[in-house]
Amino acid sequence: MVSDFKELRIYRHAFKAAKMLQKKSAEWPESEKYAMIDQVRRSSRSVCANIAEAWFKRRYPEHFVNKLSDASSEAAETIVWIGFAQEYSYLDEDMASKLENRYRQTIGGLVKMMNDPDRWCGPSSEIGEPEPRYDLLQTQEDN
Repeated sequence: MVSDFKELRIYRHAFKAAKMLQKKSAEWPESEKYAMIDQVRRSSRSVCANIAEAWFKRRYPEHFVNKLSDASSEAAETIVWIGFAQEYSYLDEDMASKLENRYRQTIGGLVKMMNDPDRWCGPSSEIGEPEPRYDLLQTQEDN
């Protein structure tokens, strides 16, 4: 049973992606500090923050779904910033692809949670995650 948002696979998946972006964006030009670096860091971290907020809104399924929707939107925004970073050669094609795939997987997981809020809303003693499809969750960075 899941008793805290940090135990959610989707949270851990998004957190790892945000850490990867933090590390990569530290290598980008100083001139991008406010234009791109701050934006990609904010949106990637916001995915995690919104998942945490959703967890504590599970008492109210509509609020839970709303916060997951916010997390999904932030993940989509992060994909846009990854695209810009690749376009400007701040990320090579391989890394950009890995990061984008990770965020698309995150969005997929969030959509599954939004489509079945009853599985997640209620006392934590009743909340369980379905078995993951590891082929979707693991990337070469995980190995």
